[in-house]
Amino acid sequence: MDKDARSESLLKFPCDFVIKVFGLASDEFEVAVLSIIRKHVSELREDALRFRPSKDGKYTALTITVRAESKEQLDNIYRDLTANSLVLMAL
Repeated sequence: MDKDARSESLLKFPCDFVIKVFGLASDEFEVAVLSIIRKHVSELREDALRFRPSKDGKYTALTITVRAESKEQLDNIYRDLTANSLVLMAL
């Protein structure tokens, strides 16, 4: 990574990083998101995942805390999440 790429990130790696993912409430959504995260993160802590249904139960918000090793890793996670048709939004 060149100096410009390093200076554009305010994060110091490795670090804990919170990813929020929103989609329609379904087992398929949760499985797809976890599959994407596990593709890029070798180990998830037991307490790394929180589920929160919307008031009417139509949507689910997943909050996943990962141990991020690089900006490239995070970019790849977000790229895969946003490419998945079950994911409505990833923050």
